[in-house]
Amino acid sequence: MSNVEIPAGLKELLQGYTVEVLRREPPDLVEFAVQHFTRILGGQRNDQGAKKRSARPARKGVTFDTKSNKPKRVEKEEEEEDTVKSTASKYNRRVAVCAEAYNPDDDDDAEPRVVHPKTDEQRRRLQDACKDILLFKTLEQEQFSEVLDGMFEVLVKPQEHIIDQGDDGDNFYVIENGVYDIFVQKDGVSVCVGKYDNKGSFGELALMYNTPRAATITATQEGALWGLDRATFHRLIVRNNAKKRRTYEAFIECVPLLKSLELSERMKIVDVVGARVFKDGERLITQEEEADCFYIVESGEVKIMIKSKDSQIPLCELQTKAGQQDNIEVEVARCSRGQYFGELALVTNKPRAASVYAVGETKCLVIDIQAFERLLGPCMDIMKRNISQYEEQRAALFGSSVD
Repeated sequence: MSNVEIPAGLKELLQGYTVEVLRREPPDLVEFAVQHFTRILGGQRNDQGAKKRSARPARKGVTFDTKSNKPKRVEKEEEEEDTVKSTASKYNRRVAVCAEAYNPDDDDDAEPRVVHPKTDEQRRRLQDACKDILLFKTLEQEQFSEVLDGMFEVLVKPQEHIIDQGDDGDNFYVIENGVYDIFVQKDGVSVCVGKYDNKGSFGELALMYNTPRAATITATQEGALWGLDRATFHRLIVRNNAKKRRTYEAFIECVPLLKSLELSERMKIVDVVGARVFKDGERLITQEEEADCFYIVESGEVKIMIKSKDSQIPLCELQTKAGQQDNIEVEVARCSRGQYFGELALVTNKPRAASVYAVGETKCLVIDIQAFERLLGPCMDIMKRNISQYEEQRAALFGSSVD
């Protein structure tokens, strides 16, 4: 195999297909591949200068049109060209950065830290805008603080172009406020395929996969964004994901619940999990509260407590304990390395069935509810079977089943 020469363009071709799969999440990869490459072949025959399209993921705060939209032809008047050039200069766009391959292992920790000064009011607004951004949720506090330091405010006007399809990726953007239309070039016309409405983020795919911009984003009204430059994004976000993969790949493969997933599915979980350390006696989950995440114990141990006969049965294998009384918390189970908890409320859409406390210093992997619903679908049957077991055990302990 060492004498086999990789054909020119193969890497870019497969990379484009991979990003398109991440964008559309097709149920049949083979059928989607046929359609994808047939479309590319047709484009090459019709227009030798046609560009490959990249992709973008759906996210919270984004609306995509499913109906056919009337194409909006892109005007190419000199005035608009001047506006685009001015906008490009404003955001310090660079040329040919997509040719730069980024290897997280080669990154230098000694690289100067980028800091854009902010007032207390600006930093507060920035923190509010970033609190629900999935890419930031897996960062440690120090890394997140460095990301905030490196972000800069961008004020936009109506019809201003933030990014343009086919351009090289320069910045990652987080939306503070404003509405932004998403346009994709199709057969020489620009079609609006969706919008961001006062929240969300965009621009990460071009930076993560070294591909041109997949779409054009324009402001429909005055708004505010926060940008993060390419170098800082790579150093903090991409490198953090690479390190996290190396750290958690082996552990995730050993979690019984996740063994039914394909390798690519497990790797997606690695990308979205966050790690939290809890002190002895610290409460992770409070009974009757709304559920927002799912936990896997990486190290240490947790104990599961319930306090009412009307409670739902908690997680893991139950261990009975005498002397239980109404409204007094009773330990009924413990979870240790590789075991999970917190799924019951997410699967049943009910409040938490129990409280959970750390026993000694405990480290857990945390998956938020959005990622849980998106990535753990293949495990749902297993979790539902476990819920049936919880109901039987609940009936044995308290004489009634889970509502």
